[in-house]
Amino acid sequence: MTAPRIYYPHPFAAGETRVLDGNWRRYLRTVLRLREGDALILFDGQGREGQAEATRVDREGVSVQVGACRAVPADALSLTLAQALPKGGTMEAVIRKATELGVTAIRPFHSERSIPRLTAEKARQRVARWQTVAVEACRQSRRADIPRVEDIASFEDIVAAPEDGAVRLMLWEEERETGLRNLLRGLPDRKDRPCTVVIGPEGGFTEAEVRLAKGHGFFIASLGRRVLKVETAAVAALAIVQYERETLGTAGKGDNGT
Repeated sequence: MTAPRIYYPHPFAAGETRVLDGNWRRYLRTVLRLREGDALILFDGQGREGQAEATRVDREGVSVQVGACRAVPADALSLTLAQALPKGGTMEAVIRKATELGVTAIRPFHSERSIPRLTAEKARQRVARWQTVAVEACRQSRRADIPRVEDIASFEDIVAAPEDGAVRLMLWEEERETGLRNLLRGLPDRKDRPCTVVIGPEGGFTEAEVRLAKGHGFFIASLGRRVLKVETAAVAALAIVQYERETLGTAGKGDNGT
């Protein structure tokens, strides 16, 4: 059985003993039925993980002995997803898939056609929940660094945010001339620059929003002739960017992609 991965956002080093309590205690004892001597992996969410072995499992908690530790390099591409708030639980699916694909940050925002309108308290609760979803996606995908989920912003704040040197992309279903793949292949030094991808809500962006984005240096591109659901568009756009920037589709046997 594959050793379970546990998010432990505290310092740890080989030879040390650490106690896992709270929700992890219940999960390890009652769901995984962890026993003394079983192996597990700790990761700190900042690119470091360590082998560990359970030395005590009881109602008070789970103690583990930390073994070999290592740094796990993040993807070379700094990739940000700015996602307009979609309906229902779609945002959780977007965050889960974006995390699996290696994004550095996720920026939720309100656009003109966003349906959810959240109070300040509800927005804080949603962001906290989304950050938890990102942690769980890292755990399941064997990722050691956790993307940050930023506070919900306005569309104007998203497009006006300073991003020195970044390639700034907006996907718009009404774009008829420029496809995302061809756009990326035509950009100079495209492999070495951070990238931000902006995805709209179910109703798409308005023409006024597109004009505003263009005014702030965004490239407008299409994913093709089909109209995609929000979660599908996000995954497709991120995958195309990563493939064209050579961070997706390479072998994963080693830390250097060889």
